[in-house]
Amino acid sequence: MNKRPVKVAVISDVHLGTYGCHAEELNKYLKSISPEILVINGDFIDGWQLSKSYFPDSHWRVIKRIINMMMKGTKVYYLTGNHDEVMRKFSGLQLENFHLEDKLIMELDGKTCWFFHGDVFDVTMRHSKWLAKIGGKGYDMLILLNRAVNVLLQKLGREKISLSKRVKDKVKAAVKHISDFERTAAEIAVKSNYDYVVCGHIHEPMIKEYAFNFGNAIYLNSGDWIENLSALEYNCGKWDLVYYKNLSFAEETEMEISVSELSTDIIELQSAYIQLRQVSKAV
Repeated sequence: MNKRPVKVAVISDVHLGTYGCHAEELNKYLKSISPEILVINGDFIDGWQLSKSYFPDSHWRVIKRIINMMMKGTKVYYLTGNHDEVMRKFSGLQLENFHLEDKLIMELDGKTCWFFHGDVFDVTMRHSKWLAKIGGKGYDMLILLNRAVNVLLQKLGREKISLSKRVKDKVKAAVKHISDFERTAAEIAVKSNYDYVVCGHIHEPMIKEYAFNFGNAIYLNSGDWIENLSALEYNCGKWDLVYYKNLSFAEETEMEISVSELSTDIIELQSAYIQLRQVSKAV
């Protein structure tokens, strides 16, 4: 397959280990590009929902795909988010082309980019973390309900609906209004002499320039792989938002990894991550 060359690709809010994650689509997108740098901007694995009862082969294939990209020379920066915050205890870890950090400052064609997940600006995270976790579990249940509703709608010849997106948009819009997420991030970027600030967290794909009397900055958000299925790409001095639904893909020619090959690795991954959470709580 011919891969599109990309200088920097950014994905966030994949939420592997949850029912809402579109892992197959993400794997297909990652397979179609050849990035020099891949930034995973938080909430890649959903530590709040992760259990041994649900981690499909398609989710593991995303991890395998990224490992394969690293082996072929792609630098991968994993930035921690609130759903994978347990990893923050290991920030600064570097293994070959893999870097684990809480934030990233990168120079691109003479301009400075500031990458971080963005949960520090979310009032529900700062003041009611327990409420956010309960909401996460309820949201996962809503995904299951939504699938059942859509099966019924298809049988009736009706269009599918996204209950999760409607609820998420209303909740996140309220949070964004209260905390003024985007503007706050852009204002801090200007004061820190950054040209770009790149976030995730609120699941709202965006490229928007903010102007203040003390300077300008461009705010970017890569969206998510739950509802929007979106990513950011940087090439030749320009950022673009890309959506899975707008991309075209060549026919599959590569042999997929078999379920038997994945089963042992999946169990080991889940066990390791769950143990990591337990150790983190004890420290």
